Amino acid sequence: MSEVVSDERVATVLRPFVRACEPVLRALRESDPLRLRGRFGTSGADAETASETGPGGGERLLRRLDAMRVPGSSTWDGMTVRQRCDWWSLRVGRFLAALVGLPRFGGAITSRLPLRNALGTVAQGLVLVAVAGEHGLHDRAEQVRMIAHVLFGRDLSRRAAAGESAEQRAADERRAAELAGGVDEPRRSRAGALGRAVWRMARALWEIHSELDSRPQGGVGYELIGSVPVVGVLGGYLGERSALRRITREAGEWIAAEHGLSTG
Repeated sequence: MSEVVSDERVATVLRPFVRACEPVLRALRESDPLRLRGRFGTSGADAETASETGPGGGERLLRRLDAMRVPGSSTWDGMTVRQRCDWWSLRVGRFLAALVGLPRFGGAITSRLPLRNALGTVAQGLVLVAVAGEHGLHDRAEQVRMIAHVLFGRDLSRRAAAGESAEQRAADERRAAELAGGVDEPRRSRAGALGRAVWRMARALWEIHSELDSRPQGGVGYELIGSVPVVGVLGGYLGERSALRRITREAGEWIAAEHGLSTG
């Protein structure tokens, strides 16, 4: 028999998780290894004109990179909310979905491992917090409520989602710092720190493991592919990608309904 998890327990696990998402996403979003941000103007015409008037090959390469839709580029700064949400779902989600799909390599047996659902929920939670931020919804309690609704079909109270006391909120902050520890430290490998943070976040979510099966997943066709050894990784990848597109849409609908914020 599955464990019955209360709304309060779900909120207790999600509060530090949401706080931990913010530094992880900041590390991804504000990463600017080529120092492109602010180096060039936002006008594509200006960049094209400048490239024709004589910068060297290296400068032309930097301008082409600056035209790509990645955080840190001038193009990113000029993108719409919908375009940025699509970026999080398609680009970051692609990497996370591939990671989540790996347990399917062994087919039906490994697809049942706790690893899959825990990592899948982390991936979905990160994308949801990113989408909320692009819509202008930065209130952590509301982000907790949104994740609980979209992933688990729970309608949490504002009080539970925010934490009922100053001591509880302080404990949430300490726990979040433990989960995301290292991602903001410049002396450490950012990729390694992000990987470790994702694993810690997955373990934290496992505290409500009976809820994880209710998160949005791929359709029956993807599940069938995922049950086949070796090619199961393809089914896992496609299923997670499908689920990420679905939750991105549902998050926008929830934000519009609850807060009237534009989804365009």
